[in-house]
Amino acid sequence: MRIHLITVGEPKLAYARAGWDEYEKRLRRYHKVQVTRVTGKTQALESEAVRRAAGRAPLVLLDPRGRQFTSEGLSAYLDAQGVAGVGELAFAIGGPDGHTDDLRAGAHLLWGLGQLTLPHDLAMVVLAEALYRASTISAGEPYHRG
Repeated sequence: MRIHLITVGEPKLAYARAGWDEYEKRLRRYHKVQVTRVTGKTQALESEAVRRAAGRAPLVLLDPRGRQFTSEGLSAYLDAQGVAGVGELAFAIGGPDGHTDDLRAGAHLLWGLGQLTLPHDLAMVVLAEALYRASTISAGEPYHRG
């Protein structure tokens, strides 16, 4: 499956850049990965840029109101999408104000990383690591030891 990671901006802090680079590289062992960085002067323009970047791929928006997964649950979700013939999933992290209601309403899934609001840089690292961990679970590899 192709994983398309869409972010408003990019990690600015050194720890986040290093974490993002590491987990993006690891994730590429399991999926074709595309990264798109979008910008916009307003929340509406950012959300429109996310929508355009995702194209026809089902869009999974990171949003604190979304469904929360265990690592095993995320692995099962990704596997189910692959079995259903979904060739690409687009995962998007919004800007400082999040996603617009309109973008949320049209999303395939809202995914909450937890009830905490995370800084953008940290959310990017958590997203990449969570997808990598889920991929290792699907592959039966020992990275995740439950």
